[in-house]
Amino acid sequence: MADGRVTLPVRFEKAAKGMLENSQLRRNLGKATSTIRRKRSEVVDELPDWEALRDAGEAVKARVMANLDGYLEMLEASVTRAGGKVHWARDAEEANRLVSGLVQGYGAREVIKVKSLTTDELGLNASLKEVGIRAIETDLAELIIQLAGETSSHILVPAIHKNRAEIRELFMEKLGLSDLSDEPAALAGAARTYLREKFLNVPVAISGANFAVAETGTVGVVESEGNGRMCVTLPKVLITVMGIEKMLPTWQDMEVFLQLLPRSSTGERMNPYTSVWTGVAAGDGPQDFHLVLLDNGRTRVLADEVGRQALHCIRCSACLNVCPVYERAGGHAYGSVYPGPIGAIVTPQLKGIENASSLPYASSLCGACYEVCPVKINIPEVLVHLRAKAVEKKAEGPLGSLMPEALAMKTAARIFGSPKRYEQAQRLAQVAQRPFVRRGFVESLPGPLAGWSAMRDLKAVPKQSFRTWWRERDRQRTMGDAP
Repeated sequence: MADGRVTLPVRFEKAAKGMLENSQLRRNLGKATSTIRRKRSEVVDELPDWEALRDAGEAVKARVMANLDGYLEMLEASVTRAGGKVHWARDAEEANRLVSGLVQGYGAREVIKVKSLTTDELGLNASLKEVGIRAIETDLAELIIQLAGETSSHILVPAIHKNRAEIRELFMEKLGLSDLSDEPAALAGAARTYLREKFLNVPVAISGANFAVAETGTVGVVESEGNGRMCVTLPKVLITVMGIEKMLPTWQDMEVFLQLLPRSSTGERMNPYTSVWTGVAAGDGPQDFHLVLLDNGRTRVLADEVGRQALHCIRCSACLNVCPVYERAGGHAYGSVYPGPIGAIVTPQLKGIENASSLPYASSLCGACYEVCPVKINIPEVLVHLRAKAVEKKAEGPLGSLMPEALAMKTAARIFGSPKRYEQAQRLAQVAQRPFVRRGFVESLPGPLAGWSAMRDLKAVPKQSFRTWWRERDRQRTMGDAP
């Protein structure tokens, strides 16, 4: 959606079916997510106050959402006072046009990028390409999928669907290497050699942001590779694109999230690289700093009392790593840069429920995501909320009254509203079920109901209903045949 238009993805259930047939993908995902889960569990268990930290994180985020307008104005004033420039973007089209114009204004033909998730939401790379500007991803995983011409399949580890052998072949082909080991150190070294020249020579960097502090105007990114540090210090110009929900009120609030985020995301006690900057400083780092504050549907989400929890997300990906659906279907099945449980509640709200109505159903509602979320987003609650919205939206259409669900509910209401009709339906069901009853259960149903019965057995309707038994009992008592 480089031009700001919404593209409709393939429905989750159809996309997931194809992914489930890829056994290599399932092995890659299973190994990676189980490793991250184990590491996370070890470092979380070290903290006796982990639940108190989660409560604190939830409280800070709730405070931000309740006062977002004021904090954004405070941030703008703080950044401007520190020598930076603040821009506001209502949607993807406006943000892409704004960033492209800034890069062109500096005469750059290449940009280096770090923390690209928000710009992936915008389709920024494609937008830059349209005006002759090449975007170079510097996160190792982002570089891998960029070279492969693919999209991200995980919030934290975008190339989680690839193994070492696949990455080795990709690097040899795209980076022109005649020989390369598939050892992690060798693969990282090949990427480092390729990127080093770009870090030193490309004049403009584009970053995302993990947090921004309203009171000081400080913006920060946390990462594990050091590429972020290169991007935010070496180029002459730094452009940061940040969703408006990434706000923190005070500098002290950072202490909570710098404990929650690394443990929840990479299973580390702290991030190896934490880079923060406040405006510009003469002779130190970029001499021009632009902060683009992005809405792109976020204020609409904020208006939903239940759904606004999604804006608390700090993009740790803990929910993906425990989700049984994500582990089997993979990130590409979600058709969004935000996969997994959090994507299932973020994407329908940002794009509109009518454009991603299948995603709220991409869950077993087991609740594992809620248990690991560092800011206590009740993802199952939001999923159920969005399922209701999906049904309501569909019912608003011209054929809404003919929806199978609507027809079924109207029929059920009519049947249950009359004792006579209810008993007639019972007798009809007793006859209609006969071809499908096996060992006292209806194990499979025909037509549209086949999908429902594929995973469920329905107990057969008994030969005698409770009402019939009760009347027979009264009749026998009246005749003296019953005690």
